[in-house]
Amino acid sequence: MDVFPDFGGVGGAADLRSIVGALLMFVLVTAVLMLIVCAIIWAISGASGNYQAATKARTGLLVAVGAAALAGAGVAWLNFLLDVGTRL
Repeated sequence: MDVFPDFGGVGGAADLRSIVGALLMFVLVTAVLMLIVCAIIWAISGASGNYQAATKARTGLLVAVGAAALAGAGVAWLNFLLDVGTRL
C-alpha cells in the first residue's frame, strides 16, 4: 500500500499548485533582482569609500542569495519528503 497525499480530495488543488508555483517564481525573480541591485550598490559604494553603504549592500546580497537558496531547497525538500512518504 502506497502512502501518497490525495490532491484530488481537496477542492481547487490545481489552483493551489499554480499559486504556489507563481509565488516561487516571484520569490526567485525578486531575489535575482535584489542580487543585481545589491552587487551594483556594493561595487559603487566600495569604490567611492562609503563603507557603511557597502556593508549594508553586502548584507542585502547575502540575504538575497539565502532567499533564493531556501526557495530552491524548499522544492527539493518537499520532493524528498513525498518520496520518503511513498516508501513508508
